[in-house]
Amino acid sequence: MTPLDERIDWNKGNGLVPAIVQHVVTARVLMLGYMSREALAATQSSNLVTFYSRSRDCLWTKGETSGHRLLLRDIEVDCDGDTILVQAMPDGPTCHRQTSSCFGHDVEQPGFGFIGQLESIIRQRKNASPAESYTAKLMLAGTQRIAQKIGEEGVEVALAVMQGDRQKITSETADLIYHVMVLLAHQDLQIADVVHHLETRHCKSNLRATQAGAPPNS
Repeated sequence: MTPLDERIDWNKGNGLVPAIVQHVVTARVLMLGYMSREALAATQSSNLVTFYSRSRDCLWTKGETSGHRLLLRDIEVDCDGDTILVQAMPDGPTCHRQTSSCFGHDVEQPGFGFIGQLESIIRQRKNASPAESYTAKLMLAGTQRIAQKIGEEGVEVALAVMQGDRQKITSETADLIYHVMVLLAHQDLQIADVVHHLETRHCKSNLRATQAGAPPNS
C-alpha cells in the first residue's frame, strides 16, 4: 500500500492540509487543525496528534502546554487527498475553553450505546459512598476482590452454558461484563482501550493471512 504521506496532495494547500479530529469512540468531531508533512510524521511516530500552527509558523503537539493530549488511534485520507481524518482518544478537554469539543455544546456522548453510559456511571461511582453503592464498595475492596468476582462470574457463565439455560447465560454474562468494566475503571482503563487492542490484533491477523496468501480472517 502507498504510504500515507504520498497519498496526500500537499501542493494543493501550499504544504498544509486540514486535519479533522474525531473522537474514536463517540465519533464526535473534536476540532480542526492543519498538518504539514512534518506534523503528520511527528503524529505517526509519537502517537500524539501534532499540528502545524499557521500563526506561530511551527509544529505544536496538542496538549504540550495544557496536558490535554489527543492520543492517535487512526488516520485516513479523503478521496481527493486534500483532507485528513484523525481518530483520537482525548486525554482531557480538547478545546481551550475546557469543553470536550470545539464545536457545539459540551454534551456527553458516550460510545457503544448503553455500555458507554454504564462505563460513565461506573467511573462516577468511584467517588460514591461504599454504603450506598455496590460499585464503590467493590472499588474500595481493591484489585484482588474485583479479580475474585470476575473469576466467580466466569465460572457462573460456564456453568450456565453447560446447563443450556439461555436466560441464565445472558444474566451471568451481564454480571461478568459489569465486573470486568469495574476492573477496567479501577485500573484507569477504558472499553476503548480494549476495542483498540482487538482492532490491532485483527489487523495483524489479516496482514499475516494476506502475506501467507490466505483469505483474511479474525
